[in-house]
Amino acid sequence: MNLTLPQRLQRYIQGSFERTTLLQKRIRQLVRGDSPLFDAELEGMENPVEIALTEVERGLVELVPDEEEEKPTLLEPEG
Repeated sequence: MNLTLPQRLQRYIQGSFERTTLLQKRIRQLVRGDSPLFDAELEGMENPVEIALTEVERGLVELVPDEEEEKPTLLEPEG
């Protein structure tokens, strides 16, 4: 049985913030013009959401944490 795109998304994400973030970042990259990491045209895929999900399912992309911003130093109160 083939799952619909919404069913695949729900099954993959399962409430995971990290997985949602990964998909969002990759979808943005595709919308901005990045090429798919597989021959999506050959497989009849045009939807960036479907392409991103397929890439994630195939293990072609992973979430890389943003570089940590320097955290401000807390000053001790004078007194």
